[in-house]
Amino acid sequence: MPHHIAVIGAGITGVTTAYLLSQEGYQVSLIEQQRYPAMETSFANGGQLSASNAEVWNRWPTVLKGLSWMLRNDAPLLVNPKPNWHKLSWMAEFFWNIRHYKANTIATARLAIAAREELFAMAERENIDFDHEKRGILHVYRNKDDYDHACVVNNLLSQGGLDRRAVSDTEIRSIEPALQERFHGGFFTESDSTGDIHKFTRGLARACERHGVRLLSDRTVLTIDGDQTGVRLATTAGPCPGPRDIVEADGVVICAGVASRKLARDLGDRLNIYPVKGYSITVNLADAVSRTAAPWVSILDDDAKIVTSRLGPDRFRVAGTAEFNDFNRDIRDDRVRPLIAWTRRLFPDVDTDSVIPWSGLRPMMPTMMPTVRTSRRQRVFYNTGHGHLGWTLAGITARMTVDLIQQTIRPT
Repeated sequence: MPHHIAVIGAGITGVTTAYLLSQEGYQVSLIEQQRYPAMETSFANGGQLSASNAEVWNRWPTVLKGLSWMLRNDAPLLVNPKPNWHKLSWMAEFFWNIRHYKANTIATARLAIAAREELFAMAERENIDFDHEKRGILHVYRNKDDYDHACVVNNLLSQGGLDRRAVSDTEIRSIEPALQERFHGGFFTESDSTGDIHKFTRGLARACERHGVRLLSDRTVLTIDGDQTGVRLATTAGPCPGPRDIVEADGVVICAGVASRKLARDLGDRLNIYPVKGYSITVNLADAVSRTAAPWVSILDDDAKIVTSRLGPDRFRVAGTAEFNDFNRDIRDDRVRPLIAWTRRLFPDVDTDSVIPWSGLRPMMPTMMPTVRTSRRQRVFYNTGHGHLGWTLAGITARMTVDLIQQTIRPT
């Protein structure tokens, strides 16, 4: 009989992990708290598959800029000043990892490039339509200081194996004629792309089921127990405690996003993931003028910390902001309005009458890098903490997790 692996979490990380495990011959159960896959952080992110966005945030200028934004509700970065141990410990580790800024940026770029091959292979193998646009990503900068820093970042990304080129304001306009603003300069990464993370994850989840993966939805994991022979997960239906069901497996992978920290703590592991809230709007392009005026090339506005993706002919995704406010999931009007205002300013002919706002909690490590590792407990593994690059990095961390499991638990 094949060895049985339980995967907790049916977002992009959990579904890619479950899929690759099934392809390697494991029996897999995919456990999800929501009724359907990809209903939390994998629902409506910025859509970019962006090795060009691999720069980690651990820099003193980022910290100083964040402090200057503290009193602005519409700032790209917002921190609730109310202290708690989790937030303070995360920030202390964030500061500590400033020394690793260059190495972690280079490593993230390498991971992102490797992840493309895995993700695209899954999509091709399973014939998944996810509004994939291979038109590149355009980084734009309004002033010389930001552009000069981008040149430094470009050197690090180049060391990580990424090929992108500097472009002038004139070239920016030729790459994406829909842009209605002038810039000091930019960088263009032709190999980057965009797509709908929700459509991809749901499509891959259906493929998982075709390959024999058992999807256990509406299940909350209460406890994980295990020894050298296997693991036992106590689950209950829905988010509220009720009758318990036991899932027995030979191993378990925790891909539970922001919930991973609590599961790890219950197992005696320290996993310092903080929920960093991000927002997006999906603009419905209901008329021909809006469809023409919206860009097809993905934009990353470094000053505003806003990214865009064109999701087929009728939808335009605009996302950004980082909010440190614990597990608060409220969709705040003062955080959504800057995204709408930015859209109107750069693409004035796009009708923003029909806009769908969304917020999600990014599971972020202080290193700004995902963690793939074993637990103190036998047969327990982690693949989590991807932060704002979960969509970009999921393919390679899933492969790394499978490789790690194969070292101790063979498929048969």
